[in-house]
Parts: sequence; C-alpha cells; structure tokens
Amino acid sequence: MVFRLPDEDSDALQWLMFEQAGVLTTSQARSVLTEGTVRGLVRSGRWRSVGRGLLLAGNGRLTRDQQLWLAVLAAGSGAVLAGVTAAAESGVRGLRSEPLHVLVPASRRVGRSGLRRLPIDMAAVVVHRSTVLPEDHLQVGRPPRTATARALVDAAGWAPTVREAQQVLAAGCQQRRVLPEEVSAVLRRMPRTPRRRLIRQTIDDIAGGAQALSEIDFVRLCRRAGLPRPDLQQHRTDAAGRTRWLDAYWREWRVHVEIDGAHHMDVRQWTADMQRQNDIWTAGDRILRFPAWLVRAHPDQVADTVRRALIAAGWRPQL
Repeated sequence: MVFRLPDEDSDALQWLMFEQAGVLTTSQARSVLTEGTVRGLVRSGRWRSVGRGLLLAGNGRLTRDQQLWLAVLAAGSGAVLAGVTAAAESGVRGLRSEPLHVLVPASRRVGRSGLRRLPIDMAAVVVHRSTVLPEDHLQVGRPPRTATARALVDAAGWAPTVREAQQVLAAGCQQRRVLPEEVSAVLRRMPRTPRRRLIRQTIDDIAGGAQALSEIDFVRLCRRAGLPRPDLQQHRTDAAGRTRWLDAYWREWRVHVEIDGAHHMDVRQWTADMQRQNDIWTAGDRILRFPAWLVRAHPDQVADTVRRALIAAGWRPQL
C-alpha cells in the first residue's frame, strides 16, 4: 500500500500514516481513534498487528519503508536507523540490505521480546547501543537515522569482516555521499569505536587519492613492503589530447601501476587499455599492470615486482 501526500482536509490519522508509511504504535492509533475502533480494524483484517504494541494500517505484506519504520518503532524511544541501513537510506549503493541496524542511546534498555515477535515478512533487526550520539550525528528523515559519516563509521565497526569494513568506507566516499574529512571528524569524537585504527588508515588512504578498494589494498601493500608511497589518481594527457587518470604513479622514477578490475576483461576496454599502455610506454614511463585479485591474494608477489621496477628506474631502498 502506498500512502500518498494527504490533502489539506485530511485528519491527524491520515497524516500520521503518511509520515510513517502506515506503521503505528497502538498509543499513536489510540490518540486519534477509540480503543474499540482500533480493535475492530484489527479483528476485521483491515489492519494488521505486526508486533507488540505495533500496527500496520493495511493488510498487505510489509514494504521496505514499512520494515524500516517497524524496526525503529520496535526498538522504542530514541531509536534511529544506523550503520549500513542508514548509509543505504542516504544513497550509498551496494551495501547489505539485511539485517536492519538500529541505534539507541546507551541509557536505554531494549526489550528483546518485542523484537522476537515481529512478523515473518519482517527483516531481522540488530539493535546497537552507544554512549556517543550527539545531535550533529543525527539526520532528519523518515524514519530518523544517523548522518552518513556516522553511519559509515558504525557500519565499518560492526562489519563481519575487515574487508567489508573497508568496502563500506570506500563506497561512501567513492560515490561522493560523504567526504573523508567528515568521517574523520566523526571518528575523533568516538574514541572507543571498534576498528578505529583500521577506519582511520582507510580514510587516510582515501583522502590520499585511493578510490576503489583495490587501490586501498595497493597502498597498504606498499606501506607494509617498505616501498615509497605512490601518488594516486594522477591525471595526464595522452597522445590524442585526452585526460587519463593513473591508478598509482611514482613521478620521480616514472613508474606507473594500473590495477585492473573485472571490467578490464571486456574486449573494448581491453583494446582501450592497450592503447593507453602504449601511450605511456612511448612517453618513456614504465608501466606495470596487476589484476585486483592478485593485489589482494598475493601481495608479496606484487610488492616484489614493484620493488624491482623501482630499483631498475633508479630508486634505492633505505638500508
């Protein structure tokens, strides 16, 4: 069921159903309807009981918006969408859609019984608690949620793996939904957040020019191997006068590294890559190319190849 914008003559119930996608607490329903009317709507099947003290003003399956509202209302007063759920609602693409993450102030206890009684067409809900939840970490929305930068910090801290934590941060910054400086500002106010060091390093790498996760992996590889840090996403003009972007470039030694994702296997992309590689070689630069999976799976092999190229170009490792 879609709840359209009410007209000027609409009553309080219609506005409430519109604002909350038709999901209400029983106390909200009883503030505008009698208890008998509410009970009659549920018994007749026109409305659904979707949890302890929670109602759906309709009888269909829950939509995504209704699931989000149900998660917040089930968690109680002060609850907001958080983590990947809040980040996705702010426009970050490619994140997990379930479970739904909700954040409540640490001073509140959330009853588990209400969350266990949610209907079968409801996504799983994970409730987190935080002692740090200032007003500027919140975003006005329907439902309310944490701001994008805070959502990414929480999502990285709650992610099941380190790699997924990095992916979340890279996605938010690469898609221009948040600036690295905004994430850093949130992190400074959260001294006890999980994976704080990893988040800070990842954001520093992104601020240094790394965009794709493969580029972040490459920067960390160079750091661990004692190689000089490359410049990232540097632009140059090719022989045809077009602007090209270099994944990693050591300008002093004129060594260039390209990290190829799966899309580079496309025939048209492959042809364009070869032309670009030829332009770089004929201009006098050395170019190395690695598939992203190799950077991730065999970093020592990649580091050894890069080290030999830099030494051949004149770099001297510090003893």
